[in-house]
Amino acid sequence: MASAALSTIKLFAGSSHPELANLIAKRLRIPLARASITQPPSGETRVTITESVRDYDVYILNTGAGEVNTHLMELCIMIHACKIASAKRITAIIPHFMYARQDKKDKSRAPITAKLVANMLREAGCDHVITMDLHASQIQGFFDVPVDNCTPNHQ
Repeated sequence: MASAALSTIKLFAGSSHPELANLIAKRLRIPLARASITQPPSGETRVTITESVRDYDVYILNTGAGEVNTHLMELCIMIHACKIASAKRITAIIPHFMYARQDKKDKSRAPITAKLVANMLREAGCDHVITMDLHASQIQGFFDVPVDNCTPNHQ
């Protein structure tokens, strides 16, 4: 990627996998953008974007590993914070997509939770999703924004 193009990018990390975000930032030769993520005693997630994102292409990395509900809320709140701070475009990088195994109705009155997550990301302000090795390709159809499903190259 050309350095001029990289100067319009900000990469943020949620708390799920800071090591991966640091490796990506190092590979791109850009600093990891600064945000504060805390959980006060109330248990609510609090996010503060601590630098300007106006007119930037923002990438936010958070995985569905570990505390999935906390990481999903962090991601949605970070997306929304960047949206209202006038980011040009917001891409969620979700290597392990949250609730990917809940992609169909297996019983009556059962939710399709993967579709709910897709709607949450869109409503938060996400313009694009990059994920990896989705459980089922039909999940891409749950989104109203472009989805890039990267699959490992098994040789």
